Amino acid sequence: MNEKYGRRTALTFLAISLSIAGVAAAQGLPSEQTQINWNKVTRVSKSTPTLQVVTNPMLNRGASIHDGSFAALKALGADYVRFVPWLPYPKIAVAELDPPTADKTSWDFTYIDPVTKDFLAATEGHSTIINFSTIPAWMFKTDAPVKYPDDPNRVFWTYTQGTELRDPTGKELGDYFGRLVSWYTQGGFTDENGKRHESGYHYAFPYWEVLNEVESEHSTTPEDYTRRYDAMVEGIHKVSPETKFVGMASTLSGDNPRFFEYFLNAKNHKKDIPLDFVSFHFYAVPALDETLDGWQHTFFNQADGFLSTTRFILEIRDRLSPSTKIDTDELGVILPTDLLEIAASKAMPDHIPHRYWNAAGALYAYLFVELSKQGVDVIGESQLVGYPSQFPSVSMIDYNNGKPNARYWVLKLIKDNFHPGDKFVANEEQIFGSPEVEVQGFITPLGKKVLFVNKTNTEKTVKLQADLANGATLTVDDQTGDEAPRAGKADGAELKLAPFAVAVLQVP
Repeated sequence: MNEKYGRRTALTFLAISLSIAGVAAAQGLPSEQTQINWNKVTRVSKSTPTLQVVTNPMLNRGASIHDGSFAALKALGADYVRFVPWLPYPKIAVAELDPPTADKTSWDFTYIDPVTKDFLAATEGHSTIINFSTIPAWMFKTDAPVKYPDDPNRVFWTYTQGTELRDPTGKELGDYFGRLVSWYTQGGFTDENGKRHESGYHYAFPYWEVLNEVESEHSTTPEDYTRRYDAMVEGIHKVSPETKFVGMASTLSGDNPRFFEYFLNAKNHKKDIPLDFVSFHFYAVPALDETLDGWQHTFFNQADGFLSTTRFILEIRDRLSPSTKIDTDELGVILPTDLLEIAASKAMPDHIPHRYWNAAGALYAYLFVELSKQGVDVIGESQLVGYPSQFPSVSMIDYNNGKPNARYWVLKLIKDNFHPGDKFVANEEQIFGSPEVEVQGFITPLGKKVLFVNKTNTEKTVKLQADLANGATLTVDDQTGDEAPRAGKADGAELKLAPFAVAVLQVP
């Protein structure tokens, strides 16, 4: 075949296919008709759905939504829950805010202990991933000492200054985190001057994640991060030898594959340093002038780009460190208005439409299915609590009333129904376009179930194959609001899904 003719033919076929896909989507065919093949198992799931909890003043004792937030966390009963005392509140995140001298040290857990203890109480009996992600600023070379606020609840976005550690060997860094972990796991620690500090705590830390979004914080290079990872692992292992480690927490996973190439190569680490997990993040970020009709495309188009990036990262992992597990521990949406609030250091009037929470929940449900198909081990939604001026669009708790919102209930719906060991079954291939309703069948110990995700801002009617007719359903949609999934039943051979609805159907 003539090369130019072949290329033209391919492009013409693509154009026709896209046109047919548009017509099919408009008519509701064929993407809203189930074609599940229960006899064809495509994968056994090893994926755990979960969430992250980032410290902020609304999780402090006495805050208006403290009780509701931790009650919701406890009721969820998730594993691999990520806990991140983070940089905007240095007194809640850093246990030694000033450098030690020959006369004294500044170790202080006054503001750190209450929220940490409440988190550990709410997750008791379940695995956690602890990540005190902020290195004390005094450990870095800076032009002047970093002045942090006296008020522990005052936001301070510029704490992470400097790029080079004052101790390039990393020993000072490893010792700090070793003492911090010892405080919670060994009943206390001995400080730099030989003084014993008693806590009485004997928690278990099964997993520790080493720092956060390292490409951004301190402009860390792959070489610097790998050295810091090794130093922290050594320091923590001395006091908690059973702890396993999560590396990177990358925020720019698609922009710098060299980070993964370097970090996942054991030759770049000290001897016997484990590479148990590697983690990375994704947030959909729409344009400022978009509304729900735009979000229905932007959220899922950007998610598809992230899924492609994940495949690329898995290829690197498989080549360099195949035993390393994968944790996508921050998944969500950041609305551009969140970033405007942070730039202005003040909250905007509550402007997030109610249906947004369903759209963001549908995005997580879609990512859960597609990441599970790729064999991702941990799939974490971000985050338990945000509020105006502090990333309100990522919250899973209604910051007005302290009740779980639709994003939480979608996670709980998935967590309660789908588990590692479930079998994914095949759906017939969709020839044209991307389905507007994600449909995935599972064979579980409690029977056959189907997860439906409406990815659009319009109601969809799904034509059900015979064995799904009249199946019992649990649904999160506009109607459920801040309440638990609504129990219902398919209408014969049809299932109606409200905009951005997420539903689980139990096969009769």
